[in-house]
Amino acid sequence: MQNTKHLLTSLTFVGLLALAGCSFPGVYKIDIQQGNVVTQDMIDQLRPGMTRRQVRFIMGNPMLVDTFHPNRWDYLYSMQQGGARRQQERVSVFFNEQDQLASLSGDFMPGVSRDDAILGKDNTATPAEQNAPAQPQQPETPAKPGSLLDQIQRDVDQAKPQAVPSPAPIESSPQ
Repeated sequence: MQNTKHLLTSLTFVGLLALAGCSFPGVYKIDIQQGNVVTQDMIDQLRPGMTRRQVRFIMGNPMLVDTFHPNRWDYLYSMQQGGARRQQERVSVFFNEQDQLASLSGDFMPGVSRDDAILGKDNTATPAEQNAPAQPQQPETPAKPGSLLDQIQRDVDQAKPQAVPSPAPIESSPQ
């Protein structure tokens, strides 16, 4: 009778410990990243006519190189944040017969920045508007005499450049 009571208590305790390891709300789940991280800046650096070596320098090693299509490199990236739905991005880079970059396709395209969209920057300006000179800035008003800004400006104006001493070279041969 006593052994049955201890056995039942032990089984109940082990069962509660096993249940504690299950997925309860609020339990931290890790982010799972796989593949090549590809940013819009990388895509914007690619130009037609680049060699495979130049593309590899910018983008890194491709995730997939198809044996049957050696002129195609695939860069895949997937991210699953803490048990949420998995997001996947893909970019395929195509080369011509001279091993030069011919085209690319996928989720990133040149000139379309997702980073700007996430940050709330308006990327709808035409290229002519983007290259237009900025409007002239208003001239700065001088600091009032005797103010802290006036004192700082005078100190900066009176500062004299000083040469930085260079250390003597270390002799490598023992004497």
